[in-house]
Amino acid sequence: MAESKVLIVGGTGYIGRRIVKACLAQGHETYIVQRPELGLQIEKLQMLLSFKKQGAHLVQASFSDHQSLVDAVKQVDVVISAVSGVHFRSHSILLQLKLVEAIKEAGNVKRFLPSEFGLDPARMGHALEPGRVTFDDKMTVRKAIEEASIPYTYISANLFAGYFAGSLSQMGSFVPPRDKVHLFGDGNLKAVFMDEEDVATYTIKAIDDPRTLNKTLYLRPPENILSQGELIGIWEKLIGKELDKTYISAQDFLTTLKGMDYKLQVGIGHFYHIFYEGCLTDFEIGEKGEEASKLYPEVNYTRMDEYLRIYV
Repeated sequence: MAESKVLIVGGTGYIGRRIVKACLAQGHETYIVQRPELGLQIEKLQMLLSFKKQGAHLVQASFSDHQSLVDAVKQVDVVISAVSGVHFRSHSILLQLKLVEAIKEAGNVKRFLPSEFGLDPARMGHALEPGRVTFDDKMTVRKAIEEASIPYTYISANLFAGYFAGSLSQMGSFVPPRDKVHLFGDGNLKAVFMDEEDVATYTIKAIDDPRTLNKTLYLRPPENILSQGELIGIWEKLIGKELDKTYISAQDFLTTLKGMDYKLQVGIGHFYHIFYEGCLTDFEIGEKGEEASKLYPEVNYTRMDEYLRIYV
């Protein structure tokens, strides 16, 4: 069976660029939306041109031009959206409703992967304000997909290592501390840390897999299920030094959160559910989900001791 043709929306973004690379590497004919405004963003434009050199097709389309989206979608079998859902950058989740309309009209797409790649929004109905807006918006997109009877796969990638592992999950830095470190609660609740390249690899593996059709693919490889304390322990071993530890109670965390700018509250509020509730690992994957490392044991995913070595 021929590999699916894939359209990637948001192909110059943080996870989108990695999805493009994985799509090309796995032999798919790859199309990337080139929005008109990127002509004035030289780094993104040059990234698109570099993907073109590697064999990708650039497709002119815009969220403000419905027909251009329909025309783009008609060229492919699979659509992957990687638009930003991070409030301190730009929050574009609901723009995908326009993409859903285009896919519905085109009528040819056999799989749509909306932009999620984090916590499973279906499990976050209890989330704190204002951070819950992220999950509510993603569920709005899911509802539109399912009401339009568009075949889908949702990717729950948990924690991007660049944000959460490299920093030892500290707020306000993306590099690991070498003297003092803050732990949330007792630091013992388990989370899941994923190398972004592996997120992209598993995502592309899933697009033609009947086992992931109309399901959520959870990226939960067993050796990357770690507590914050265990992650810090890996770093301490790598640098040969024990860090001075401060433990932040849930009440102190929430008090600090309330004093932050709105955009920071949205993103950092998710820390509460991850590290004080253990929301990434406190459930079993049911019949509507699959676990990526079980489906694709051939993927040699990056363990966090290997990931953190680059920071030493």
